[in-house]
Amino acid sequence: SIGPAGATGRISAIDAVVADPNIVYLGAASGGLWKSLNGGQTWRPLLEDLPFSAIGAVAVDQTDPDVVWVGIGEGNPTQDPTVDAVYRSADGGETWSPGGLTGLQSVKRILLHPTNPNIVFVGLSGQGWKAGVDRGVYRTTDGGLTWAPVLFVDETTGVSDLVMDPSDPSRLLAAMFSSRRSSWSTEARGPGSGVYLTRDGGDTWIRLEEGDGIPAGDLGRISLDVFPADPRVVHALVDAGEGILLRSYNRGRTWQTVRRSPDLVSPFDDPSA
Repeated sequence: SIGPAGATGRISAIDAVVADPNIVYLGAASGGLWKSLNGGQTWRPLLEDLPFSAIGAVAVDQTDPDVVWVGIGEGNPTQDPTVDAVYRSADGGETWSPGGLTGLQSVKRILLHPTNPNIVFVGLSGQGWKAGVDRGVYRTTDGGLTWAPVLFVDETTGVSDLVMDPSDPSRLLAAMFSSRRSSWSTEARGPGSGVYLTRDGGDTWIRLEEGDGIPAGDLGRISLDVFPADPRVVHALVDAGEGILLRSYNRGRTWQTVRRSPDLVSPFDDPSA
């Protein structure tokens, strides 16, 4: 068999209503969007009237939990991309309308401003099979009517993760991932990979360098996480040939290495695998 190479089995996105954690939304890489009203004991499929099933991101507006955003097209580099972008529901997932970025693909993250529902950030990993400018971080300030790119690195580098400081929503960290697929190989590291910081809501970004504690050389996939109880603490897991776990105590401005191990990265991140 030479295809099609549709991949199954991965859960690519999850979010819950903070005021009622029994309400959970779950997106599957190839299996659509699902909703639970009892903390995950039972699930009901959503989006069945729309012509796609690959979900890359889901985000609940915690100021109005009936508002849910979903990103179409799994954000991990795969062999089965889906073209479309962002949809929005105002009734808890019962009905959906386009939220913008139509024609772009592979949504990795959606971040909603905690107090201004019109401000939304979307991280796109872009097309895995060819270079293009349709990747990076996009921002809307009018609830999805219009979007603007605010972080673009190069034509083969997209977003592998995007996090917001819950105590300061103008401060975001973006993990950029240089990746390219072809029929005979996968390039999973490159000079575009790195960690970028904005302190003004995406207007300007700085790339963090070796002097800030980021590993040197061509990097691969990077994951980020902010500790909600103390947003000064941020972790990053970096593919630098081996896995390197980093920790920041100053909201991601500088980093220190916590651990190094080949076991910290997936074999699928290795171009030779």
